[in-house]
This record gives sequence, C-alpha cells and structure tokens, in this order.
Amino acid sequence: MPRIVIVGCGFGGLEAARALRGAEVAITLVDKTNHHLFQPLLYQVATAGLAAPAIAAPARHLFRHQANVTTLLGDVVAVDAAAREVKLRDGQSLPYDHLVVAAGATHSYFGRDDWSRFAPGLKTLADAFEIRRRVLLAFEAAEKESDPQRRAAWLTFVVIGAGPTGVEMAGTLAEIARDTLPGEFRRIDPAAARILLVEGGPRVLQAMPEALSASAQRQLEKLGVEVRVSSRVTAIDDEGLEVQGGEASWRLESRCMVWAAGVAASPLGRQIAEAAGARTDRAGRVPVEPDLSVPGHPEISVIGDLASAQSHLKGHDARPVPGVSPAAKQMGRTAAANILRRLRGEPTEAFRYRDYGNLATIGRNSAVVDLWTPWRRIQFSGWFAWVFWLFAHIYFLIGFRNRLVVLIDWGSAYWSRQRYARVVTGIDPGTTDS
Repeated sequence: MPRIVIVGCGFGGLEAARALRGAEVAITLVDKTNHHLFQPLLYQVATAGLAAPAIAAPARHLFRHQANVTTLLGDVVAVDAAAREVKLRDGQSLPYDHLVVAAGATHSYFGRDDWSRFAPGLKTLADAFEIRRRVLLAFEAAEKESDPQRRAAWLTFVVIGAGPTGVEMAGTLAEIARDTLPGEFRRIDPAAARILLVEGGPRVLQAMPEALSASAQRQLEKLGVEVRVSSRVTAIDDEGLEVQGGEASWRLESRCMVWAAGVAASPLGRQIAEAAGARTDRAGRVPVEPDLSVPGHPEISVIGDLASAQSHLKGHDARPVPGVSPAAKQMGRTAAANILRRLRGEPTEAFRYRDYGNLATIGRNSAVVDLWTPWRRIQFSGWFAWVFWLFAHIYFLIGFRNRLVVLIDWGSAYWSRQRYARVVTGIDPGTTDS
C-alpha cells in the first residue's frame, strides 16, 4: 500500500490522518510528544485553571480504531526529499510515498533567544507547567520577602505581547490575584499585585477590528490590568525588562515575565525548504503551491503554521492564510484529499480557506467575538461573547471526557472563584526563586 508519513499530531496532522480513514494506505504518524494538545486552552493550564489531561489526549488512544494508522514517538530532524525518507533523531528512517509535514510553530524572540530564560513562551505542556510554577512561586517568594521593593518586584507580572494568548494570560493573572488568592496569605495582599500587558503595536488584538480591540482593552483595564501599547521591549534580565515607547524608555522590575509576542515556524521548515531547493519566508515558513505541496515535490505537503500558504477562493484574489487552528484543520483535510486524488491519477485542487472569525476571552464574563457567517459579519463583546467563547472551545475539544471535565472545572471555578490545579513540584524548600 502507499506509505504516507505525517509529521506532527497537532490540529493539521490530526485532521489529515482522520481524513484518510478507510483509505487503502499505510499511515505513520510521528510526533515528539505522545499526545494531541488543544493549544487554545493551554494558558488555562499555565494559570492553574485546568489540569493537563483536560486539554490533551494520547495519540495512540485517538487512533485505536483506525487500523491504517501507526503512531510513533520520535523527533524528526531531517527530510531526504531525493530518497523520500524522514530521519529521526535516534537514527531511524521512515520511507514514504507521500509526506505531510505539520510540525507547527515555536517561540520567536526576534533574534534574542537568550531572553527565553527570563520570559518563557507558551507552546507546550512543559511551557505551561513552567509558567504556572513561576507564577505561584512568585507569590510564595513575596510572602517571605521583607524588603518592600523586592516584594513589589515579585508581585509584578508582565505579559509581553497582546495577541489572543497575551490578552487571555494577562486577564487570567488578574483574576488569580484578585479572586483566587486573597485570604490565603498573611504577609501580602495578592490583590495588590500589578499585572502589565506590554504590546509593541498600537493596540491589543490587532487581528480584530478596532472597535473590538478597544473593547478588549477596556475590559482588561476593568480587571486591573495595566495595558502599555506602542511599547517595545529592548532588554530582559532576571530582575525585569527595559521598555521603549516613542522617545521615552523605562524599566519595569519584575520577577515573573511571560513571552507572547512572537511566533516562528518549526526549524524543520528551513530544512525541508533546502531539501526541496526552496526558501523560507521571514518567519521560517515554507512557501507552498495552491494545493499545499512543496514546489517541485508534489509528494510533500506542508500545512498549518509551517506553511506560507494562500487561499484561492473562486472570484477572489488569493490572500494569506492565518496561523490559526481552523486553518490548520482545513489544510489537513485538503492535503489528505489531494493525496487521494494523486493516487487515483486525478488533478489536485487548490486550498480554499473558510474564515469563521476570531474570538478571545479577557476574563470572567468578558470576551470579544468577531464572527463571520454566510450572511453577515457579527461583532460583540462582554458576557454573551464570553458564553459563546466558552461553548465554542468546549465543542472543539477532543473527546467527550475532556469536554465534560472542562465544563465541570469551569463551572466550579465560576461559582467558587477558585483554581484547583495549583500543585507545583521540584521546589527547593530553601528558596522560592523562580
């Protein structure tokens, strides 16, 4: 049978494998983790709102009833386009007739990778655990600190980047400080913590219309978040960061910073482009043909955050495809359908992205929604937007159990204002320095 290798078990890879259910092919799905992760709710794990199993599902469990899929745990380090082989870090090679690469994205520090030590990003469960550890231990360190200036630094939390992840993270940190922790400490008032959201652009949520962006900023400020737009980070160290806004610059003393400002394609993209004789774009993404194949290599498809793709709608000019989960899912289905067309000797079809809009939650009873329907564009914010966001995310979670667990956890947190996934491990009792 034709051998199909899918690299990555994110939204794109998962949909591609599912779309090939029942086909007379042998699929090998390889990922460097053993689970599929619902990334839109990853910040909930980082802020102790959900436990990791609520937003992750074992890959083997997901494909236990799909006999044509073999799942492997492995780190893909190279693709030999001439030999049609995928090479793993442990030295193994996986031959393929068709290859789908959905390796996703990683953090981009704009050439300052040394900042990652001080301001971790949020892409994996390991990232979420580290951020949760830093946030909770910052309050613990403040409780022990007698010097007011150093205590203030421990109680200053800075989120860098005001996209959806940054906005959701900042709003949730404000809820933790104002609603969850008060009454649990004796020497500090958690509600006195400063939450700052620093954005280099002119407004938060720049992918949304200006009206919704302004609404999101008002809702953040109502929660107590200090929003600093048009403010560019110029330096970060273990005790704070330097910020420049216009001609002015200032320093923020903070011992807990989170990076949500930049995204770069997986390093595998550059290697694939070189193997195919192509070049990546500035973000490291691989330019693809309208059918999502790599130029000169129709047997290789690149999808999701790794692809620099255009949507080719009939009657419309081609436009860039955003790096969001609905796009990755649609690209996965298109790549799978085109593989089947090639196997039947039929021409492939161009990818057509259906944009359903954007949504982001700010905090309790606060969200913004920019929804596209076949009839009209709908924009709203506030409580109804928050309810819409909640049920949309529950609907798209993988598996009934995860939907039920998240619904119960959110209901409990809403009424009790508590977060119960607050256990951290690996703490040295002699220090709480994060």
